[in-house]
Amino acid sequence: MTMEQEEQRFNAVRQQLIKTKEAIQTVMVGQENVIDQVLWTILSQGHALLEGMPGQGKTVLIKTISEVMDLSFSRIQFTPDLMPSDITGTMMIQPDDAGRQSFTFHQGPVFSQLLLADEINRATPKTQSALLEAMAERTVTVMGTTHQLPVPFFVLATQNPVDLEGTYPLPEAQMDRFLCKVLMESPSKAHLKEMVKRTVLHERSEISKMMNGEQLLEAQRCVRQVLVGDDVLDYAIHLIAATQVDEETAPSSVKKYIQFGAGPRGLQSLIQIAKARAFMEGRYHMSTGDIDMVAHPVLRHRLLLNFEGETESLTIDDMIDDVLRATKEVVLAR
Repeated sequence: MTMEQEEQRFNAVRQQLIKTKEAIQTVMVGQENVIDQVLWTILSQGHALLEGMPGQGKTVLIKTISEVMDLSFSRIQFTPDLMPSDITGTMMIQPDDAGRQSFTFHQGPVFSQLLLADEINRATPKTQSALLEAMAERTVTVMGTTHQLPVPFFVLATQNPVDLEGTYPLPEAQMDRFLCKVLMESPSKAHLKEMVKRTVLHERSEISKMMNGEQLLEAQRCVRQVLVGDDVLDYAIHLIAATQVDEETAPSSVKKYIQFGAGPRGLQSLIQIAKARAFMEGRYHMSTGDIDMVAHPVLRHRLLLNFEGETESLTIDDMIDDVLRATKEVVLAR
């Protein structure tokens, strides 16, 4: 394929993604940053955790994405009594034509291209962990037999803030499987007005299908081809290092208030999702600006405040701001 043909391919895929985003926005009022971050995650072949108060539109957004992208869709409502087999599936006795009985695997709802794990933090840690293998390996193992999940496959999970009644904080291993954590904020007055017009005062418009699974895979291949220069990679490495308490270049706030920083998977996630942003912006190479724009959703669930940080009512996003400032100072000083 010539350079001109490659450029035409990239532009065609990007235009399709722009139309996909516009179709999602016909349903979702406002929340442009949220839509961007979820699309970057999908293009990076990752999973996203959406956090917000009830009624912010988390579930509506995910169902809309499944319809616009024409993906097979399953929804699991996480509850305290949900069992791991309710997610992965189970072995059941099945008689054959001759009357003999044998165990047959019946697939659970995880066997879909887009899985909505609704209110994931309402299930016990044991049940939450049933998604670990699926999210990391795209497989499910039941009674020693490994089953391949559909392609593409990704999990979009929702959760309410953990201080609400009846919720369980997600284990660190589960949190680390999510490429990014997206915060849904309350809509503005103008967005509230438009929301009521679209959902109450007028009939809802039909959702247009803008792409399918094969076209999504092609878009993911394009994102993987986005170039990353050594200087940009070094910047990302400095940024991740600055989240570590024992790192010389870490800001004083990190050394004082952070218990654990981001690790290697945090760096990989940072590069993956920054490449997706660069592609959506129409560039074939990643910049440090892309890293700055994705740092908060990628890192906010990978940094852990210590006791002093929690008593000071600090936020992880404040810590990430300090890390970004410190990293820029280090890079400019070189």
